[in-house]
Amino acid sequence: MKNLFNSGDKKYFSKVVEQNDTATFDSGEVHPVYATFALGRDAEWACRLFVLDMKEYDEEGIGTYLHIEHFSPALLGSTVVFEAVLKTVDGNAVICTFDAKVGDRLIAKGETGQKILKQEKLNQLFNLIK
Repeated sequence: MKNLFNSGDKKYFSKVVEQNDTATFDSGEVHPVYATFALGRDAEWACRLFVLDMKEYDEEGIGTYLHIEHFSPALLGSTVVFEAVLKTVDGNAVICTFDAKVGDRLIAKGETGQKILKQEKLNQLFNLIK
């Protein structure tokens, strides 16, 4: 694992809200806005941008937690900009905070945790639960 970053370093990711990002379940669409679960997926991706730069060729990141506070809707076609901030690196644990905004409006904030592990170890773990 390469330790390339310092606490406070930032990465950015932009996402245009599409139909498949809306709050839709087996029973149908609930709201035609950015779903909290889709927001979580994209927040984790924004924070994973650090992991992609940090992992070695024989390593991979795996999520350990995701915390989201969702304050405001983002309509279809809106561009959501994620600002991921590296909070800490503790051993192989990478912790980031994030804000998600549409323009100047904060729609969500939260924190994610990921660990960087050897791919071989991940494969062994996955084989244990088959």
